[in-house]
Amino acid sequence: MLSEGLNFKDLVGMMKPTIHIDEFSSKMGDDDEILVASFFVRDRQAAKDIVNWLEKGYDAVIDADTSPGEIRPNRYLVYTEMKRRSNVADKLEEILSDFSTLTEYEDSSKWTLVYRGKDQPWSVEAFNATVPTSPKEYRRRVESDLNEMRSASGLPVRQIYEREADIRTLQSAAGLI
Repeated sequence: MLSEGLNFKDLVGMMKPTIHIDEFSSKMGDDDEILVASFFVRDRQAAKDIVNWLEKGYDAVIDADTSPGEIRPNRYLVYTEMKRRSNVADKLEEILSDFSTLTEYEDSSKWTLVYRGKDQPWSVEAFNATVPTSPKEYRRRVESDLNEMRSASGLPVRQIYEREADIRTLQSAAGLI
């Protein structure tokens, strides 16, 4: 009998309970607009099944993909891209909670959040306090970090990019933001 897809607890022992945020650049848009979450998986077919599960099961997921090759022997990455919005933590919480039907991790509190090389226990509150959840906040943080490096290097700092209201209105009407 041929059975495809994921069934209850099919991924026990296959995933590392860590969600990495923004370690990779988005292929679907600019990094300020798109958040990239990634997961380690211990099997190529399991990684493909998770990609399929994410793309078909969640409207918030714009794209999902696997690493083209092994990261380490028998280790693959699954990337998922979502719009950087104020509700992105809730969407990720839903995904992590749903992983409890596939993995041995019974609830999302068993997961670890990794952002900019720092680990902390997963929670919506920790995510919202750590990760920029809007394009404007992302640009502000990135430019602020770059300006600190520029200043320390003796280079002139740059003004933090802010879109003008007219441009934002046109982009919104065109469906770009």
